[in-house]
Amino acid sequence: MSFAMCRISFPAKEKSTTFAIMNIVLTALTYFFILLMGILPFRVLYAFSDFVRFLLQHIFGYRKKVVVSNLRRCFPEKDDAEINKLTCDAYKNLMDVMVEGIKAFTMTKKQIVERHKILNPEILDILKDSKKNIIAAPCHYGNWEWGTMSSGLQFNNQIVGFYTPLSNPYLDKLIRKNRSRTGIYLTSTRNTTKTFDEREDTKSIFIMAADQSPSKPDRAIWVNFLGQKTAFLHGIEKHARLRNIPVLFVDIQRVKRGYYTLELSFLSKNPKETNPGEITTKYAKTLEKIIRQNPGNWLWSHKRWKLNKN
Repeated sequence: MSFAMCRISFPAKEKSTTFAIMNIVLTALTYFFILLMGILPFRVLYAFSDFVRFLLQHIFGYRKKVVVSNLRRCFPEKDDAEINKLTCDAYKNLMDVMVEGIKAFTMTKKQIVERHKILNPEILDILKDSKKNIIAAPCHYGNWEWGTMSSGLQFNNQIVGFYTPLSNPYLDKLIRKNRSRTGIYLTSTRNTTKTFDEREDTKSIFIMAADQSPSKPDRAIWVNFLGQKTAFLHGIEKHARLRNIPVLFVDIQRVKRGYYTLELSFLSKNPKETNPGEITTKYAKTLEKIIRQNPGNWLWSHKRWKLNKN
């Protein structure tokens, strides 16, 4: 008898109960791990990060082909030794961001501000007499995970963050509760347009990144980025030009392990006056300049170039 004929089918109700139990167990394990990481000093946390980084890179080879392939296509002038060094830097950055993301659940507000400091929040004074909203455009460079919390502590404006809800409702609630504890308003990416409509003229700061591979290439904005045609998400451009919302680029730099600075600069003060694709192109060029200065701090494990322009 074949294995296919021996397949066991569970009733829908039993399957639903099984998934619910699995979600509860996973959430409990996550909460335990958060508490465990929370009591660890940062120096111990980074020792753990180094250990897991070694396992991911050298033992399990987690997305190693993706990382190396991305680095080679973006830096064809670098030799094997240089690519190996950048690969190590990329894994170190990835693991530090991951453990710092978990540590965020137990960090105090004082720690968040000290370790994720905005250098020039006064840049918004230019718009202080305006009712305009603002789009803040960070990227997956350095620690972007702390941004939703740190911005809520360093700006008077309402911070609006978009996120993709998790299928596990208990884990989703845990993450939303943590990220919103500094006053940020979280909403699903599925409600992006609705959120902009509802918060017209509220002096909110909408946090939106664009350096991810879009799911729909026909809606993407294509830019020459790191030497190749690259698809960028269209959301920033769409909502900025439609509503004439000024756009800020968020430059996140690692000063030393566990400490970051954020510097803001305008990509556009009057998006309605720009041409289609202009804001996204400027975003991409600004990001490229930052990456070339210190490549290891970008998220190279992401399948950035899986789309091809038709």
